[in-house]
Amino acid sequence: MTSIVKPRIVHHGLSRNRLGLTIRDYEGGMSTLCAGCGHDSVTAAIIQALFELAVPPHRVAKMSGIGCSSKTPAYFLGASHSFNAVHGRMPSIATGAAAANRELYLLGVSGDGDSLSIGLGQFAHAVRRNIDMLYIIENNGVYGLTKGQFSASADIGTAAKRGEVNEQPPIDPVQLTMALGGTFVARSFSGDKDQLVPLIKAGMRHEGFAMIDVLSPCVTFNDHEASTKSYQYTREHSHEVMHTDFVPPMPGIRVAYEEGEVVPITMHDGSRLLLRKVSDDYDPHSRGAAIEYIRTHQRKGEIVTGLLFVDESEPDMHGINSTTGMPLNELGFRSLCPGKRRLASLQRRYR
Repeated sequence: MTSIVKPRIVHHGLSRNRLGLTIRDYEGGMSTLCAGCGHDSVTAAIIQALFELAVPPHRVAKMSGIGCSSKTPAYFLGASHSFNAVHGRMPSIATGAAAANRELYLLGVSGDGDSLSIGLGQFAHAVRRNIDMLYIIENNGVYGLTKGQFSASADIGTAAKRGEVNEQPPIDPVQLTMALGGTFVARSFSGDKDQLVPLIKAGMRHEGFAMIDVLSPCVTFNDHEASTKSYQYTREHSHEVMHTDFVPPMPGIRVAYEEGEVVPITMHDGSRLLLRKVSDDYDPHSRGAAIEYIRTHQRKGEIVTGLLFVDESEPDMHGINSTTGMPLNELGFRSLCPGKRRLASLQRRYR
């Protein structure tokens, strides 16, 4: 991922996190996307979230495929590991990274074309394997790099900038991820940083596959009056299912909430995700109820945002496969290659 080098300027008045780093330490190169692109707002939210979480940049592996969205990782965490895969193949690279080093924070950024068309098969297997990673889809309904053709997420009836009308039903990444067994599913809007930042923080802390579908308007090809992925349409039809906040574990902090105001979810590391409920009958722990809730509001023309489903009971890929607790890249040669007899014994198990 190449980009314009950003000048290294650190003001003395910048606040520092508990690692002693400023927000500048979480930035990358200068963006080469169109001015006003929603993807740059997602980049800003990622930078803010990782700074507040005090994630060491060198412990992050950022992944992407092909598309405008997949250029995003070049614009944050310049001091992290990075891999720009071919079109639709980012999930398999992320799977390999997760298998080799389970202590890395995996952050994948993709698009609706990269994930829901050529990469749909790989995306599905990443979900079912419950890879411990945060997977962000920057969803704008078009192929921006190839001049604005409809993507698989374009809604029926939406019109392209040149006047063509889409007549094919869309793939909804939220409902798809839930149907495939995803354990953390959320949706947000690139222009809503107050909601997006805590969702990213919660997704980074979730043990398992966390998917956030971010509606991110394309200002060049899909921000006109007839588009259902435009800034105006999304703001007018967004329905926040709950106000989401993320409270990391900090010594000496005590938080008291009135009964019935929030649904507390304890993360695996002890952090808590606090959900302020808009509707008393909404349950983020029920997969079926969440899908029905989304469809009900979809029929009203509303876009449901927030944390829509979470399940902490399912093991991640390492738990499913009973892998060793030590990262594979730290194991010695004898452990990784135990000899012909052990290999023959292993092969007999699969005959």
